[in-house]
Amino acid sequence: MIHPIPADSWRNLIEQIGLLYQEYRDKSTLQEIETRRQQDAEIEDNTNGSLASEDTPEEEEEEEEEEPASPPERKALPQICLLSNPHSRFNLWQDLPEIRSSGVLEILQPEEIKLQEAMFELVTSEASYYKSLNLLVSHFMENERMRKILHPSEAHILFSNVLDVLAVSERFLLELEHRMEENIVISDVCDIVYRYAADHFSVYITYVSNQTYQERAYKQLLQEKAAFRELITQLELDPKCKGLPFSSFLILPFQRITRLKLLVQNILKRVEERSERECTALDAHKELEMVVKACNEGVRKMSRTEQMICIQKKMEFKIKSVPIISHSRWLLKQGELQQMSGPKTSRTLRTKKLFHEIYLFLFNDLLVICRQIPGDKYQVFDSAPRGLLRVEELEDQGQTLANVFILRLLENADDREATYMLKASSQSEMKRWMTSLAPNRRTKFVSFTSRLLDCPQVQCVHPYVAQQPDELTLELADILNILDKTDDGWIFGERLHDQERGWFPSSMTEEILNPKIRSQNLKECFRVHKMDDPQRSQNKDRRKLGSRNRQ
Repeated sequence: MIHPIPADSWRNLIEQIGLLYQEYRDKSTLQEIETRRQQDAEIEDNTNGSLASEDTPEEEEEEEEEEPASPPERKALPQICLLSNPHSRFNLWQDLPEIRSSGVLEILQPEEIKLQEAMFELVTSEASYYKSLNLLVSHFMENERMRKILHPSEAHILFSNVLDVLAVSERFLLELEHRMEENIVISDVCDIVYRYAADHFSVYITYVSNQTYQERAYKQLLQEKAAFRELITQLELDPKCKGLPFSSFLILPFQRITRLKLLVQNILKRVEERSERECTALDAHKELEMVVKACNEGVRKMSRTEQMICIQKKMEFKIKSVPIISHSRWLLKQGELQQMSGPKTSRTLRTKKLFHEIYLFLFNDLLVICRQIPGDKYQVFDSAPRGLLRVEELEDQGQTLANVFILRLLENADDREATYMLKASSQSEMKRWMTSLAPNRRTKFVSFTSRLLDCPQVQCVHPYVAQQPDELTLELADILNILDKTDDGWIFGERLHDQERGWFPSSMTEEILNPKIRSQNLKECFRVHKMDDPQRSQNKDRRKLGSRNRQ
């Protein structure tokens, strides 16, 4: 049955959302983590109950210490939901007065209610995002003193095309609101997401690609213009900003476009399989994935080009010069290692010059081996294509040879085979170098389908920003498969929602111990990334036509 929500009622709800997007995003992801913990504990409690006769009292006591029972009142929370705020009506879909009074909660199945919550979160989070983005424009960008302090070129670099992003968000939110007003039971939102991702979200690519120049301009302005620094401090203290820094407003578009993809994933996990809503969600997700990849590529392209120019300036070639700068080349890892020299005799092991420092620059297609020389320069004495590298771990032969591995260049700069015995500063550093150097290592070609088997998993409980090119930046609630790990606290993992890989500290995560939860995560991952099928192709034009008719 159709139960329209009065426009005034719905708009009042949107206007009274009290959370800025930064607050919403942090609290929402923290709740995802807690909900997964509760689900893990529930399933384990059930498993322990069924196997109670086989467990000893000591084992039960240990499990209780590791997985404390969740408060009963919190177990009923859906996996993805909005947090209530005492100063706003930022509530669940099922808490809306119109929903309570309509009686639909008694009719709908639990899975449909969860789907409604997922769609409702996408809409209300867009409202929260729009509110924060509007604050960036009205409170900071359009401030009269700001206009006088900044030269137009400085303002352009700092704020980029934020007005275009704001205009798209406004139109997007308006269409989502109209859809909500059609019926208290939301029919779909992914068709709107798909259309905007395909036709309008390119404004995000422009904004995010400017991030490198934006960050540099902001730091430079803080250092060189005292009036700008004082004004930013004053504006940040305004109660409207709720103690949040100016920089957190600047990165809103990048945070939103990545979060939007995850919100569509949550909807996709709830819709009926092989339904039209699943096809629409898959299409929306695919378009968003393309936008996010283009955003990431835009950021990387800007920073990589500057990085390659900087590296080339520092290199002096003792061998035949190799052109470093290339549009298809980027840095994977760089750093100092110890090269072992001389025969492996007991006398040699006692000498002080057993190891000599060398410096490696590893690009996606090339390895350059150098010695650091005065003046922050590097003298290149060997190189090899990355595809012609092989690594082999050296068995531990005592403290001197700990963390030593062999690097073979099948064809080096002199067109011959060369072997280097290298020592890393730690076990994790050794494994990271070995993983990066050799494209044919076990973890490099783990196929997507092989993850049908149970794989160790972790979820991120503390955000982490990558410090090296081979590391992975983690966001709260990210789920990752463990592909490798070291004894000194590093994990090489693959994030499920985008298949990005890299190293990160294990202290930033907690392991998902229950095999049923891991299996469920993998199943959802496969569903989100399923390949195109004939049904989707047949229904695509029909969905576009239906979308036009609704307009």
